[in-house]
Amino acid sequence: MRILQATLVASLCAAVSGSAYADACRSAGTPLAYPAARKTDQTDNYHGTVVADPYRWLEDANSAETHAWVEAENKVTQAWLSQIPQRAAIKERLTKLWNYERYSVPFKEGGRYFYSRNDGLQNQAVLYTMKSLSDTPRMLLDPNALSADGTVALAGMAVSPDGKLLAYGTAASGSDWNEWHVRDIETGKDLPDQIKWVKFSNTSWSHDGKGFFYSRYDEPKEATKLADVNYYQKLYYHQVGTPQGADVLVYDRPDEKEWGFGGHVTDDGRYLVITASKGTAHKYRVFYKDLTKAGSKVTPLIDEFTAAWDFIDNDGSVFYFITDKKAPRSRIVAVDLRHPEEANWKTIVPESEHALDGASLVNHQLVVSYLADAKSLVRVFDLHGKAVRDIALPGIGSAGGFGGKRGDTETFYSFASFTNPTTIYRYDLKTGASSVFRQPKVAFNPEDYQTRQVFYTSRDGTRVPMFIVSKKGLKMDGSNPTYLYGYGGFNISLTPSFSPANLAWMEMGGVYALANLRGGGEYGEDWHQAGTKQHKQNVFDDFIGAAEWLIANKVTSTPKLAIGGGSNGGLLIGAVMTQRPELFGAAIPQVGVMDMLRFHKFTIGWAWTSDYGSADNADEFKALVKYSPLHNLKPGTCYPATMITTADHDDRVVPAHSFKFAATAQAAQAGGAPILIRIDTKAGHGAGKPTTKQIEEVADRWGFLTRALDMGATPTTAGASH
Repeated sequence: MRILQATLVASLCAAVSGSAYADACRSAGTPLAYPAARKTDQTDNYHGTVVADPYRWLEDANSAETHAWVEAENKVTQAWLSQIPQRAAIKERLTKLWNYERYSVPFKEGGRYFYSRNDGLQNQAVLYTMKSLSDTPRMLLDPNALSADGTVALAGMAVSPDGKLLAYGTAASGSDWNEWHVRDIETGKDLPDQIKWVKFSNTSWSHDGKGFFYSRYDEPKEATKLADVNYYQKLYYHQVGTPQGADVLVYDRPDEKEWGFGGHVTDDGRYLVITASKGTAHKYRVFYKDLTKAGSKVTPLIDEFTAAWDFIDNDGSVFYFITDKKAPRSRIVAVDLRHPEEANWKTIVPESEHALDGASLVNHQLVVSYLADAKSLVRVFDLHGKAVRDIALPGIGSAGGFGGKRGDTETFYSFASFTNPTTIYRYDLKTGASSVFRQPKVAFNPEDYQTRQVFYTSRDGTRVPMFIVSKKGLKMDGSNPTYLYGYGGFNISLTPSFSPANLAWMEMGGVYALANLRGGGEYGEDWHQAGTKQHKQNVFDDFIGAAEWLIANKVTSTPKLAIGGGSNGGLLIGAVMTQRPELFGAAIPQVGVMDMLRFHKFTIGWAWTSDYGSADNADEFKALVKYSPLHNLKPGTCYPATMITTADHDDRVVPAHSFKFAATAQAAQAGGAPILIRIDTKAGHGAGKPTTKQIEEVADRWGFLTRALDMGATPTTAGASH
C-alpha cells in the first residue's frame, strides 16, 4: 500500500506548484516508517552564523550506533525494493547485456604487448600479454583469483623497460589505499616486494629496470584509515628485491602538507619529471632530476601553481607540455631546460576553437585529441606544429588511447558511442589507416536507437549542450520516462560512452539524457572555472535548465523525470532536488558530497576546496551554505522519490555525507514518496567495483524508478528480442 501511495504522491506533486503543490503533497500520503535517528544539539559557529548538525554522530563509521542505523536503513530499503515485480527481470536482462567481451587499449613495453580483457561477467578484467599481434595472448594476472568475491581490483600497473617485470597495485573493497607488488612476467610469479600506503599515485620504472618511483603517505591509524585526512605525500624510489623500509626518499615538502607528487621517467631514461599538485586544481609545478648524474638535485622548471602543465615527452633537453597558460582551451609548448625562461617557450600547437584534451608523441609526430562540443576529434601534427591529417573516427563518439613511444609507427585507440560498445583499433601512423584489433558483440541491435545533441539556454543565457539517447520513433508527448545525468565539476568532461545499464533503461522505454554542465572541461578552463566556488550555482542552473528543456519540448514531464549523478554529481542531484523539489519525479544521488561545510575534514576532501571553496573562508562559506544539500533540506517539504547510494569503504567521499543527508531528508519529508538509502558493503567510491555488484546496483536503480515513475515496462517486455 505504501508503495502505491508513493507513486501517487510523485505524480500528484509533479502536477501542481507553489503552495498548492505543498498542500497536495502533505495530503497525499505519509512517509515510510524510517529507522529512528537520534538528534543532538550539536552546532557550529561559522563566521557568526550558527549551523546545526544534529546527526554528527553518524560521522563515526565504527560506532555501534552507526552500524545499527545502517543495518536498519538497509532493511527498509531492501524491503521496499523487494516488492518491485520488475526487479528480477531487470537484473536478468542486465546480466545478459553485461555478458560481452570488454578490452582495454593495448600498450607496448620491452617488446611485449599488454592489455586487459573481461570475458563478460568476470568481476574483474584479466591482464594478458603477447609478443606479437599474431601471438596467442597469455594470461599474466587474474585479479579474480585475489579474492573469493571479486572485491580486490587491479589499481594500476607499470612494466619495466626491458619487459621483464610488472609492478602492479591492488585495491581491496573499493578503497583508495593501494598495495603494490612486483611480478616476473616470464614466470608469472610474484617477487617478495610489498609496497603499502600508496594512494593517488602513478608508478614509473627507472631505465635500467632495477626499481621504480612511486608516491605514498605515512602509515595511517588502522581504525580510522578510511576517514583520516591525507596530507604530506612523498615521492620514493623502490629498488626491486629490497624491503619498503629501504626505499629512498626522492622528494617531499614538509613545509607544504597539501602538495602531492607524481614521478615520470622520460622514455630516454635520462630525466625524472616530477609534477607537483595542490588539491584537485589543474595547476601544477614541474621539477626535474637528471638521473644520469649521481647526486643530482631536484630542479624547479615551472615553480608556481598558475596553470596546467601535462608532460608529453622530451627530445633531449626539450620538454613538450600541454598547458593552459595564456590559452584556456590549451596549447602545446616546448620548453628547453637550457633556456627555461618563459620568453624562450615555443608554441608548437596553438590554442584552437576546440578544447585540447590530450596528446602523445608517436612516430616523431604529435597525436592530439580535442573535444568538439563534447565529441572526440583527433589530429596529427609534425613537431613544428604543421597539421598532417585528421584521424578518421568511426562516427560521433569518444576516442581514447593513442599512446606509444617516439619511435613507434603504430598506436592503439578505443572508440565508443552511446549505442556502440567500445571497439579497440590499431592505427598505422605511416599510412593513416585504422584496423580493428578487438570488437565486442552485444545482444542488441544498435540500429534500433538514436542519439541527438541539442543546445539549450541556461538561466544566465549560456548555451549548454545535451545528448539525448533513446529508441527510434520517440513520441514527443511528455510521457517518456527519462533519466537525466550530470556531473559538472573538476574539469571532467562527459562524452559519449556505451553502457549496458543505460541500454537496459532504453529497452524499457526510457530516455537517457546527458547534460554537459559548466564546471566540466568540455570547453576548456574557462568553462571549468565558471562552475567553481562562488560560481557553483551555474552548474545547478545548467542542470535545472536541461530538465526544463526536456519538459518544455515534451521529451518527458515531471512525473516521468528522474535525475542521477555520482560523487560531485551526487552533490549536483542533492542541490537541485532541494532547490527545485517540484521539478522532478525521482532523484538518485550516488556517493555524493552532501555536507559542504565539513567535506574538507575527511580523507582527501581538503583537496576539493580548489573547486568548492571552504567554509573556513567567510565569503566562500556564504556561497556553500546556500546550496549545501544537507543544509537546505527543509522540514515539511515534499521531496521527490529518492534513493541515496553510498558504500561502507568509500574513503573518497566518506559515507557520512549520505548518512546525514538521508536521516535529515527522511525527517523532513512531508509526502509519501520514499526517501531510501542503499548502503553497499565491501565497496568504495566506484573504482574496481565487481561486475556482480554493478549489476545488482543498476537493477535496484532501474527497479526503483519503475515504481517511482510509474513505469510498467521491463527489458523483457519492451523489445529485447535481438
